[in-house]
Amino acid sequence: MLEIVKPGININFIKLRRIAFTFSALVIGVGLLSLLMKGGLNYGIDFTGGLMVHVGFEDEISIGQVRSAVDDVGLGDISVQEFGAQGHEYLLRVPSGDSSVGGGRAATIKEALRDSLPGSGFEELRTEIVGPRVGKELRRRGILSVLFATLMMGAYIALRFQLRFGVGAGIALLHDVVVTIGALSLANVEIDLSVVAGLLTVVGYSVNDTVVVSDRIRENMKKFSRDDMGLLINTSINETLSRTVLTTGTSLLVLFALFFVGGGVIHGFAYTLIIGLSVGTYSSVFIASPVVEYMKGGAR
Repeated sequence: MLEIVKPGININFIKLRRIAFTFSALVIGVGLLSLLMKGGLNYGIDFTGGLMVHVGFEDEISIGQVRSAVDDVGLGDISVQEFGAQGHEYLLRVPSGDSSVGGGRAATIKEALRDSLPGSGFEELRTEIVGPRVGKELRRRGILSVLFATLMMGAYIALRFQLRFGVGAGIALLHDVVVTIGALSLANVEIDLSVVAGLLTVVGYSVNDTVVVSDRIRENMKKFSRDDMGLLINTSINETLSRTVLTTGTSLLVLFALFFVGGGVIHGFAYTLIIGLSVGTYSSVFIASPVVEYMKGGAR
């Protein structure tokens, strides 16, 4: 097996736990501050209800031209956002709590674009219409699914290993989700169903990393039962460090490729996974394992 980390390395991760806890608290604080200042997350049409029309042009069309084309269609404030290749694709949104939002309004917008920008190679790429009640229900279910997955993963670790491992994993998973949501707020990423899928993937990946470290700690507890718990945890993390770096590193290579060349449709999903996988690897070493040591009473 390829060894990225030098065999026999002995980094004292437990000694760094207070620095890690402080760092995590600062990152979480910045994310929460961002949420407070922005009044919450930037929910997309999936969760707020409304109309979204994704259009493209063969020619380069400025955002001002698109806004001018739809200014007088009588649908209120239409949000226009550049998307994908600059000057060629745009998202037009009509957020609304009005259940009458429908295909007629989408047709009005497309007709205005065709009439105002003739010969531009206008093309409708997709249209999404979500009623406000459906959006509210999707938001509730999305939040519950992430919370439920986090609780179930923590319970699974507790049953498979010991209660302290489950508590450590649960705290680490909660940490990962909160940090990732804060990062989404800081980057003003729109929260849609693909981002929720990304958060659920982060929970699964993070618990997988925690299981690997916990499993090695349990094995070493049987081999060296008289050793100090902090020493056992340090040894276990160092023994799995090469695997952790390789797994996370190769996963991030794929995700960065998706983020930069995968197109705007999956930007939110790829961004969520890049942040979540990085934080999940960090938390399995600096959050979950130190919590196990604290619950053993070995912290000093």
